[in-house]
Amino acid sequence: MKKRTLGNAILLLALALAGALALHWYGERSHSLGEVLVRAGGYELHATLLGALLALLLAALLLWLCWKLVSAPFRAWGRRSRKRARARLIEGLELLHGGHWQRAEKLLEQAGEDAEVGTVARIAAARAAAARDDEAAVQRHLAALSGRGAGALALARAERARAKRQPGEALSVLAAPDAQPLPPRGLALQAEALAASNRAGEAYGLLGALKQQQALAAAAFAALESRLAAQAMREAADANALAERWETLPKNLRTEPAIVAAYAERAAALHWDDAAARSVEQALETRWDESLAALYGRLPIDKTDSRRASAQRWLASHPDSPALLVTLAQLARRQGQWPQAQDFLRRALNAGAGAEAWEELGHGFAAAGDDALSRRSYANALHARRGEATEELASRDLKQKIQDEAVAEERDEHGVPRLRG
Repeated sequence: MKKRTLGNAILLLALALAGALALHWYGERSHSLGEVLVRAGGYELHATLLGALLALLLAALLLWLCWKLVSAPFRAWGRRSRKRARARLIEGLELLHGGHWQRAEKLLEQAGEDAEVGTVARIAAARAAAARDDEAAVQRHLAALSGRGAGALALARAERARAKRQPGEALSVLAAPDAQPLPPRGLALQAEALAASNRAGEAYGLLGALKQQQALAAAAFAALESRLAAQAMREAADANALAERWETLPKNLRTEPAIVAAYAERAAALHWDDAAARSVEQALETRWDESLAALYGRLPIDKTDSRRASAQRWLASHPDSPALLVTLAQLARRQGQWPQAQDFLRRALNAGAGAEAWEELGHGFAAAGDDALSRRSYANALHARRGEATEELASRDLKQKIQDEAVAEERDEHGVPRLRG
């Protein structure tokens, strides 16, 4: 502390000495620096150049002080207005969060008159009006945003168009030049609007920008990526487009059940039987999935013999799979082997199969000419879908029941029996 005080004292002495030297120097040389002569109305004013500059500086300082004094009430009023607008905004947002739509809208509309918080307040007021289903008020609030921020207005209008299920309107608003470049939320809205307009391929192309800007949480992004990929498969116009979209997918997505199912179904619809069957087979061999095992038997393609062989091979590793047993029944019935199909279906029902197995039994009994069992099977399918109890079919002898309830030995992919806990 003593060292700091001594240093300040030395600095003050140095400044005083410098000031004294400057005054001495100015006193000796003031006239040599030049003079200023001002004549006005018969009066003459003489001053040195430095003195005139100091007088101007002093006059400017006085004018500034006068301006501050005169404008002080207006500034105080402005501060008060801004403070009041912020208070209304905060209270309005709290009411909006609590669901008090009308009170929130009133406060937010009042806060919308402020230049600084007006944009946020008007957008929130539009949301409150939308919650009341007052479209005229929504449009009034959005119209008040014109000229304040084209990007914010575009996002608000796109949000409203999405809520009204008008993806075309949302795309039009987001494509406006004034709204560019789109913020992360705008890109997400554009992707959703493209998907809703059956343009999932274009929406999938936005995923790179969405990921780069971290527009969505990791789980939400993964869900959107899978959904768009599956939709893009279903929307493929021809086999070439389908193949291109499939090949450009990341490897991990080519085993996702929903995406594989969409690809296989579209390939089957385009009569690309090999691709449809192969995609399901590769996915099941990589990771078993009951929905894909069920789809394997439902695909409207040929290759019945090869599919039956593949399904029979999988049965060694998945003997308790209801979907696989139903698939084997479907393929056996297509081959004209109704007795084997019936056995597979009864095993499937014992393994927990539901309406699909009963419906397949109904188809088989109908084709075999057994109308009574066909009707009962269809009725059981309806009961199963409703979660109601089903009726047992005609009684079978003890040997057949033992065969139905027998569990095949479970083996792994190498044929080695697995131990059951």
